[in-house]
Amino acid sequence: MSPDPRKWRPQTVAAQAAGAQDQQTGGVVPPIHLATTFERGRDYALAANAESYRRDFNPTVRDAETVITALEGGQATLAFSSGMAAISAVMRAAGGPIALQTGTYYGTSVAGAFHAERGLKVVGFDPSDLTTLDDVLGQTRSALVHIETPSNPFLSVVDIEDAARRAHAAGALLSVDSTTATPAIQQPLSRGADLVIHSATKALSGHSDVMAGTVTARDTALPIWQTLTRMRAIEGAVLSPFDAFLLTRGMRTLHLRAAEMNRSALHIAHVLETHPSVTRVRYPGLPDHPAHQVAVSQMEGGFGSLLSFEVDGGAQAALQVCARLELIKRATSLGGVESLIEHRHSIEPAFTGVPEGLLRLSVGIEAVEDLVADLTAAL
Repeated sequence: MSPDPRKWRPQTVAAQAAGAQDQQTGGVVPPIHLATTFERGRDYALAANAESYRRDFNPTVRDAETVITALEGGQATLAFSSGMAAISAVMRAAGGPIALQTGTYYGTSVAGAFHAERGLKVVGFDPSDLTTLDDVLGQTRSALVHIETPSNPFLSVVDIEDAARRAHAAGALLSVDSTTATPAIQQPLSRGADLVIHSATKALSGHSDVMAGTVTARDTALPIWQTLTRMRAIEGAVLSPFDAFLLTRGMRTLHLRAAEMNRSALHIAHVLETHPSVTRVRYPGLPDHPAHQVAVSQMEGGFGSLLSFEVDGGAQAALQVCARLELIKRATSLGGVESLIEHRHSIEPAFTGVPEGLLRLSVGIEAVEDLVADLTAAL
């Protein structure tokens, strides 16, 4: 009898890859299917559960999609070649104006501006005051509201249920970029979101060796889902089988990694907020975070592995702190097992409003004592 992952808790779904294994040999790890095309029989029919070409069908990619669908509590998942491919596809598939959270991930803002230059109406709203979302919805009759919670690198937290209620009342869908939270601590679909998006490059894969993006739907009957499915096949923005294999392997330890990283990030945030060289710490787990209570209500088991802090002395002082670090790596990205730090003002243009002294820290699974020692010595 085949196991039924629907009866399992999320940790079991992830560890068991939703029950995937090699059906031909009994191997507990499913194989990587690399074929780009699939043979038809003499009657020109395809094999059961197969399609003709890898743009539409790959068993290894579907293994990864199945795990994410189960973790998010959705009906289906589409895996894309990157997180930005997934976000851009959702924007274009919306079929109308988009209300876009300000201060969201820089790549998302760039994608919004790129599509706006080509005729898509994109209007920003303040995530700290959702009455501004009401204003945008009233002015534009938006088809889609897109939020990111917690956001990168400002760590803004948006009340998903409130955003969903406002969006749906205006006839719009809600998509949530939940990359920094992961399904280990936040499930947007259960709070009213229509789509949840991940840059699976980050914590879902967790080892800084995969580039992937995913979109999971609460209801596959939505027209936007049919558009997304066709768009991915037509445009070919599909995930490679090898990346899909690594993604599934990474997700097997997601909950263990998330628990350790969450604990360490909270500890580090508390250390930094009392350091005389640090002027501000942005982390949803701190009681003085403006949306701490919202984070408590919709994030279970932790507040994520990402935090930002501002160094007294601006850009020069922040860059000097980066230069002195010996353990924490100076690199882009987040969610990996190794801790990474980035001076965002060196990466983003000035108009995004990133403070010159802000450092974004992605906390890994190293001993927290070693991370604290490295940070305090550098400061």
